[in-house]
Amino acid sequence: MSEYHRLEALAQQLLAAARKAGADQADAVALEAAAVSVDVRAGHLEHAERAEGVEIGLRVLVGGRQACVSASDRSARTIEEMAARAVAMAREAPVDDTLGLAEPEQLARDIDSTRLDLYDHDAEPTPEHLQDLALRAEAAALAVEGVSTIESAGASHSQRHMWLAASNGFSAGYGRSGHSLSAVAITGEGLGMERDWAGESRVHATDLPAPEEIGRLAGERTVARRGARKPPTGAFPILYDERVASGLIGHLVAAVNGASVARGASWLRDALGEQVLPRGFDLREDPHRPRYGSSRLFDGEGLATAPRLIVADGVLQGWTLDLATARKLGMDSTANAMRGAGSPPSPGVTNLELTAGDKTRDELIRQMGRGLVVTSMLGASINSTTGDYSRGAGGFWVENGEIAYAVNECTIAGNLRDMLLRLTAACDLPDWRAMRVPSLLVEGMTVAGE
Repeated sequence: MSEYHRLEALAQQLLAAARKAGADQADAVALEAAAVSVDVRAGHLEHAERAEGVEIGLRVLVGGRQACVSASDRSARTIEEMAARAVAMAREAPVDDTLGLAEPEQLARDIDSTRLDLYDHDAEPTPEHLQDLALRAEAAALAVEGVSTIESAGASHSQRHMWLAASNGFSAGYGRSGHSLSAVAITGEGLGMERDWAGESRVHATDLPAPEEIGRLAGERTVARRGARKPPTGAFPILYDERVASGLIGHLVAAVNGASVARGASWLRDALGEQVLPRGFDLREDPHRPRYGSSRLFDGEGLATAPRLIVADGVLQGWTLDLATARKLGMDSTANAMRGAGSPPSPGVTNLELTAGDKTRDELIRQMGRGLVVTSMLGASINSTTGDYSRGAGGFWVENGEIAYAVNECTIAGNLRDMLLRLTAACDLPDWRAMRVPSLLVEGMTVAGE
């Protein structure tokens, strides 16, 4: 029996047990996953791990109440006990009239995910092959002059099959694979030690860069951080490098999530139809992009996904909604439900892309004159209601339009609503990212350094 048939059978068993236990509605998830990871250090194997297993999850709805349970045991007895426990839990939960499965006419019809090419059907890489990739990345990083040691280099492979079935008649699944490769390099010693890294992930191994490219980039990034020190304190322009720019746009994405909006806990809760980015900026979601790891034809509630504009010409077009949050806000779902085996659906996004500009990153650095280029972030203090923003950062200080020295231990601050309206985008839109965002220049932020 194929993985899909096994998982479909498990999901249908869960639904049958839920009906028998007294559920009005139910949906079930069955997952089967396996992963292998290898880490090397100093030319030798440091760590190797393989994990695999099956997880099943059940959500039941009883009289406007819901409960979720999950397990890794697939026995008939466990499934019956899960269903009974879930129904008992639901009967004690508070009533929420927005809960409920999709109507049959809302369900996706196109459920054959093979055209999205989400699964690598080539032979699974052996641990020896993964070790070789990691060793090649490590050697390339060590070959960069100024690198003192390699903290770690690793390669991994994963595969995952999922099936979703519901009492409204929906039943479909898909498989995903993943390959990743990374290296972390160190320069200097003691208090003068600095580190940086490079890494990539792909659905298909043939889309990964060569390990030598990843190792070299990790080494070059690390060496560039030698002599890092604190920057001046004051108000300066800040350029978010494309490595971290997606995090800035991620705050906007979180603020337009229907769950936050429905709770009133979003600094954009009253901004529908208003300018949230400069004119000319679109933020587009495309869940149908082939060979991207988070692509999907249907969401976690069985609704058909489709490309959409979250922001068009700088104007906020809509919220990110699943069925429950859509009902709370008096709207239609945007087919953005995400879910795991042990949790109910909640809104989430896939494959975002922000409009790129017409200037290079270096041109924006020259344009900023004096300021900070941010290449790494740590810690965060974000007020979800007001948009007040403060984060630890590292990167490079710019004087006279040129990088002067590396920076660490500083804090950058502002208000997200204001910051996002003062963006200038570079043309370095990265490929193969779940959130494709170019380097972004933000005027007039506060830097706390020396």
